[in-house]
Amino acid sequence: MLTELRVRDFAIIESLDVEFSGGLNVLTGETGAGKSIIVDSIALLLGDKAEPGMVRAGAERALIEGVFTLAHAQPARPERVEGREGAGVGNIAQLLTANGLENDDPATITLSREVRASGRTICRVNGRSVTQNILRELGELLVDVHGQSEHLSLLRVKEHINLLDHYANVWELRAKAADKFHEVRKAQRDLKELVDGVRERERRRDMLKFQVEEIRAAKLKPNEEAALLEEHTRLSNAEALSEYASEAFGALYESTREQPAALDQIAQASRAIQNLIRFDKQFEDYAKALGEATAQIDEVARMLRDYRDQIEFNPKRLAYVESRLEGIKKLKRKYGDTLDSVILFGENAEKELELIETSAERIEEIQGREKALRGEFMKLAKDLSARRKTAAANLGKAVETELQDLRMGGATFAVQLLPLGDGSPDGHGFDATGVDRVEFMIAPNLGEGLKPLVKVASGGESARLMLALKAVLSRADSTPTLIFDEIDQGIGGRVGTVVGEKLSALAAAHQVLCITHLPQLAGFADAHFKVEKLLHDGRTTTSVRSLNRKQRVEELAQMLGTEGKPGLQSAEQLLRK
Repeated sequence: MLTELRVRDFAIIESLDVEFSGGLNVLTGETGAGKSIIVDSIALLLGDKAEPGMVRAGAERALIEGVFTLAHAQPARPERVEGREGAGVGNIAQLLTANGLENDDPATITLSREVRASGRTICRVNGRSVTQNILRELGELLVDVHGQSEHLSLLRVKEHINLLDHYANVWELRAKAADKFHEVRKAQRDLKELVDGVRERERRRDMLKFQVEEIRAAKLKPNEEAALLEEHTRLSNAEALSEYASEAFGALYESTREQPAALDQIAQASRAIQNLIRFDKQFEDYAKALGEATAQIDEVARMLRDYRDQIEFNPKRLAYVESRLEGIKKLKRKYGDTLDSVILFGENAEKELELIETSAERIEEIQGREKALRGEFMKLAKDLSARRKTAAANLGKAVETELQDLRMGGATFAVQLLPLGDGSPDGHGFDATGVDRVEFMIAPNLGEGLKPLVKVASGGESARLMLALKAVLSRADSTPTLIFDEIDQGIGGRVGTVVGEKLSALAAAHQVLCITHLPQLAGFADAHFKVEKLLHDGRTTTSVRSLNRKQRVEELAQMLGTEGKPGLQSAEQLLRK
């Protein structure tokens, strides 16, 4: 509920601080005192459009701040439905969490709206800047304003189905239908994507087939390119490699008259060292090292000989290797920077080609799944419609009973259920809420035909109708705070007492703020506030003060228009009643 309201430099309000209570809060005062301006400030706080003219003359900005407390967790509301305005919003906690707006105290929410004289506005929730849309979305969950504001849920046709479903207590069934609806929609999207892409897939199929065959024909192997490059180097330099290997082998192993081999010279040195050892043992380690070197040089020489003997002078093999490398190079230009990426491209192309070639079977499979899911959804939707029809009839009777108490006994109220029509294959329009379009209908006077509620003219009848609906739907409406701006318009004193009784009963489930000129209605208030227009420093401003019992008696006497002691006695009697 709205516990605190602070207004600065808004319209003719210079500074205003009001603390509201639970139950029925009544605001009274003379015409033009600024009662509706207070409601306008709340509407602005809830996300209404701001205008630079709202800023008090001479001020740089207007500031409105409201503190809301939640006595308990808000019941869940329906999720938004794609393609239909009949969606609601999640509960308050979900909305705050989704936008990172949680407060340290989860039971307290602070909204603020700043309007600059330049026209710029700033919206905040719990001290953090938000868009106007988020502020409006949160405001719709916190407050419902009835009267001159646009926040009139009963006059938003999209809300009628939500209100009926709350009254019918079908949220569990509706949630199941919504889940099944989303499964149907996914199957339909998958099917549309397949069917719409038939021609494109055929073109894609031809291209993929060519790519797969080209890569498959190459019979590529991982690391093949590196091995071919090494082989190409050997084949293209076979003569030089043979020459160098022979030269190295000869220097190590083959002696000539002019140049003895390295192994022969080391052998000669080894014999000389053995003679040295006979006289000086320090050369034993050197002899051992020289023996090891002899073995290593012998191994290198044999390796050089084998390598030389294996060198192949094969122009045909060289031509094949060069052709193979050129083929790999061409494939890399088309399909990837490396041989591995070309192989991966081919594997992925084969998988995609397989999917395309089996698309006809997949289309048939998805068609069957979509049909089965739609059948399951339609069963849930029909059960939902049946329960709605029963609830609609009961709601109509209940509202008409309330209208009789409000001196509108000749009025007829009905809940109209019509099928949705969106050209679906089976002729049934549907969305996540089911297959129904719900709208409240009213005939204010006996003998008149039913008309949409949203087209009923404003005035006393409209105000009483709103109250009757709210009285019946109060259990279904999860909005914590309800505001009625001059709901007594066109209503006399006798009906005003009944209206007061209705509002008092409504205040048992909601915080109710009501602006009224009727003393019979004001007498039911749990908290009574007087709105006054004052002159301060040569300028007009609006003030609000809470009235104690004595002040209430005086205010009700003035509202009754009776002066002196008789007026006070009448006011006292009204309060006791």
